[in-house]
Amino acid sequence: MMNNILQKKLISSISSISSISSMKRKIIIGTVLLVLFIQIFQIDKINPPVDSSIDFIEMTNPMAQVKSILKTSCYDCHSHETEYPWYSNIAPVSWWIKDHINDAREELNFSEWGTYDLRKSNHKLDEMGEEVEEGNMPLTSYTYGHSDARLTEEQRQILVNWAKSLIRERNQDHEISRESRDTREMRGGKGRGEPFTNAERIK
Repeated sequence: MMNNILQKKLISSISSISSISSMKRKIIIGTVLLVLFIQIFQIDKINPPVDSSIDFIEMTNPMAQVKSILKTSCYDCHSHETEYPWYSNIAPVSWWIKDHINDAREELNFSEWGTYDLRKSNHKLDEMGEEVEEGNMPLTSYTYGHSDARLTEEQRQILVNWAKSLIRERNQDHEISRESRDTREMRGGKGRGEPFTNAERIK
């Protein structure tokens, strides 16, 4: 009697194991087929054309060390000069990479720097310096696959200091340009070649 009960329990256990095993096989096969199927949907890896006349590095002409940092740690996502890694051919990883690049370009695009006005570009520089100084950029997820993009504390400080100095320089140039324009407009109001009176000079 006892043996019969044990036998029934053993048979029941074996049946359960077989059932689970079969289900696992179906899940594995289904997963493999799904992964193969989604490879049909590849991302567009053609970069937009680059106009060097509005490119950030071309317009700001940074020192060699800053240029190297920007190219190695920033331009891959924040420009039209993206170099896609081999795993960007594998979905769904490729979809995540493409979304990340699109978001990065929308936030800051060095290839379109010349289209930003002074206020916007200075704001972008300020944000860039802040993100780098706080260690948020470049992203850790990016440096996993691009070890050369990791920045030392010294490199971070060099980039941050340069960005701050560039903002000051641009603001000074803008102020000089504005004062020069105001002077021309004042003189233009008197008529070409007509001198100011002493009273007007005092004003």
